[in-house]
Order: sequence, then structure tokens, then C-alpha cells
Amino acid sequence: MTKVRVKQDEPFEKALRRFKKKCNKEGLMQRLKEKKHYEKPSERRRRRLAKAIARAVSE
Repeated sequence: MTKVRVKQDEPFEKALRRFKKKCNKEGLMQRLKEKKHYEKPSERRRRRLAKAIARAVSE
């Protein structure tokens, strides 16, 4: 569970930004999007292969 403590005299917006950054770092939103719809194993392989190719080309 992701938690962020709001510091004294800290604006709520700043704490919310820290929370969102922490969620992105943990990959929480990505996992939620993946679980939203069923993905066939062949689609998953195709997506992962495309991601690997994009990573290899950018290096």
C-alpha cells in the first residue's frame, strides 16, 4: 500500500504530487490498466516484443 505523510505546513497539492510520483514509480497505475481488460497471451507477447524492440532501437 502506497502511503505519503503530509508534512506540517505542506500544501495538499504538493503531497498529492508526491503520491502520484510514488504510484508511478511502483507501477501501480500500469498494473491497474493491465488488469482492466483481459489480454490474450499472444497479444501480451506481441506487446512485450514491441516494447523490447523499441528499447533496443532507442539505445
